[in-house]
Amino acid sequence: MALAQYERSSKLVAYKEKTNTRRFTSKLLRPAKSGQEIRGLRVILPKKSGRSGGKITVRHQGGRHKRQYRLIDFKRGKWGIEGTVAALEYDPNRNVNIALVKYTDGEFRYILAPQGLKAGSKVEAGNKVEVKVGNAMKLKSLPVGTVVHNVELTPGKGGQIGRSAGTSLTLQAKQAPFAHLKMPSGEIRMVPLESVATVGVLGNEEWKHLKFGKAGRVRHMGIRPTVRGTAQDPRSHPHGGGEARSGVGRKKPMTKYGRPAVGKTRQKGKLSNRFIIKRRR
Repeated sequence: MALAQYERSSKLVAYKEKTNTRRFTSKLLRPAKSGQEIRGLRVILPKKSGRSGGKITVRHQGGRHKRQYRLIDFKRGKWGIEGTVAALEYDPNRNVNIALVKYTDGEFRYILAPQGLKAGSKVEAGNKVEVKVGNAMKLKSLPVGTVVHNVELTPGKGGQIGRSAGTSLTLQAKQAPFAHLKMPSGEIRMVPLESVATVGVLGNEEWKHLKFGKAGRVRHMGIRPTVRGTAQDPRSHPHGGGEARSGVGRKKPMTKYGRPAVGKTRQKGKLSNRFIIKRRR
C-alpha cells in the first residue's frame, strides 16, 4: 500500500492512489502494538447505539465496530510510586493515544499520553515530584505558567477537563483557595488548588487535520447520518415541510425538540457560572 507523506505532520499521511475511496483520505500512523495483554485493564464496550428499550434516545448513533474499552487512570491514584512507560498504544475510544505504565510495585495502568512521553520514560504522581511531562501533582504545587492537562474540577474525582488530543490548559494565577486556568477556548476558570493536574500538552494533535475520505469510515465509528431539518417533514422537525426548497420559516432556528438552537442557550443560575472569570467571547 503506497502512502505519501502529508505536509502538516510526520504522523499524518495521505494515500497516493487517487481512486474514489482514497482521493481525499488521510490516516494517522498508530503506535506499534505493545504485545502485552494486561488482564483487568480492558473490558468489552457494550453497544447501546443510542437506544433505550429499543427507542432512540440519542440520535445519529448506530452500527460501529466491536471494540474494547481501556480503563484509564484519570485520578493518577498511584501517589508517590514511580512508574515506567512500557508502551504507547492506540485507543479506539478517544482521539489521543494512551501510555501503558508499569509501577515499581508491579501494577500496570493506562494514562493519557502527552507530547514527549516515550517508552522508557519515568512518570510519578505526588506532592513533591519534578515538574516534567507526564508527572501529576496538585495545582498548588505547580509554578504559575505551567501547561497542564487532565485537570480535576472536584478534588479526588479524577481529571475531567483537558483530555482530548492536542489540548492543554495554562495555570495563570493562584489565589487561595482557587487556581486560575486558561482553557483552550480562551475562557478563564477557577479550579480548586487541591485538584490534581498532569504536566504537559496531550499528543496526537494532528488528529484535527484528519480527513475520513468516505462515509463508510465514519459508519465504522458508530456515527449515523445527520439529516437537515429543512429536508424533513413537518412532523419530524420544526423546520420541515414547505413546497420545494424552503428555509427555516421561523424567527429563530429550533432543535428537533422545539428548543432554540442559536443564541444564548446557557442555563441561567448554573452553579458553574460563578467559577468563570472570563468568558471565551
